Amino acid sequence: MRAMILAAGRGERLRPLTDTCPKPLVKACGKPLIEYHLENLARAGFSTVVINHAWLGHMLEETLGDGSSWGLKIIYSPEGTALETGGGIKQALPLLSPNGQDPFLVINGDIFIDDLPSDLVLPTGKLAHLFLVSNPENHPNGDFVLEQGLVSEDEDKPRLTFAGMGVYHPALFDDSPQGAFGTPLLLRKQMPLQKISGTHFQGYWLDVGTLERLKGLEARLTHI
Repeated sequence: MRAMILAAGRGERLRPLTDTCPKPLVKACGKPLIEYHLENLARAGFSTVVINHAWLGHMLEETLGDGSSWGLKIIYSPEGTALETGGGIKQALPLLSPNGQDPFLVINGDIFIDDLPSDLVLPTGKLAHLFLVSNPENHPNGDFVLEQGLVSEDEDKPRLTFAGMGVYHPALFDDSPQGAFGTPLLLRKQMPLQKISGTHFQGYWLDVGTLERLKGLEARLTHI
């Protein structure tokens, strides 16, 4: 299985840091956020990682190189204009699943986790397996319902927050739009068909979306 780190976002909420640096290269305790992902992926046995980029993307390539520093092979998927999550994955499909049949892992570049989920598999017959987390203070209403291993959008039931991590089958992107679009557009289409499964991820997780949360992460890392 190959992995993709979504790294094309502008990072407006992390300005002014992201005025001169792409969001995944923002540092926590002296190390770029994306390097924590690369370390986790290498430790989990991944060998090939695809990274998309747009804003200041050349800096990612210059900093990370070919991935050999982590025992990985990094393939870049440049975007002239950011294609959002779905469009970015769709453009990179030939790199993620060369035979068009193998599932792949996608992880947001602006989240922090201590370790990857242990169940990085796509159940038979499913088009995506999402990892959800307990709702953080900044997102109290959550995104999706997780019930008996299936993800749905039932408005009358408690919801969890999408962690920005998922295992996808290339077929999820069949008949998808051209250009920029978000992955939830495709996920919501398949949820009523019970094609989207999920797991409640219990490990440490943080959306490093603001300067305040970045400061909190650095405090946590300092005391581990």
